Amino acid sequence: MARLKPEFRLRTWGLYTQWDSAAKDIPSIVEVTTRVPAVVDVEFGFVLNVRRGRTAELQYCIDHPGILDDSGQRRPPFTGSVFVKTSDWDFFLGDTIWKPLSDKLGDWHLTVRFENRVVAEKTFQIYR
Repeated sequence: MARLKPEFRLRTWGLYTQWDSAAKDIPSIVEVTTRVPAVVDVEFGFVLNVRRGRTAELQYCIDHPGILDDSGQRRPPFTGSVFVKTSDWDFFLGDTIWKPLSDKLGDWHLTVRFENRVVAEKTFQIYR
């Protein structure tokens, strides 16, 4: 019998409660939006639901507008991978705002890929 392909659905996006990476629960949606005020500790992103994808590997990318490192060079986009843990799984991809605010302003493009194709994406505009 052929294995069923995973199904992907963007559940929510916008502003969320603070995320605790050590906790099991993902953050809760506060406001659906793609415009994010540049306020320290504001959490933003999206929740992707994956069905029938247990053990599938997803690649994610958070492409920021130009966050600088300690030597003033632009940092590369934040990337990584994650394995789907259950057959009906929610994944939070997001970030938060920290000081200095000046290099956080602009468009943040968040994507999730499965087998080299984009299965979820959103662009958030960070503004003052």
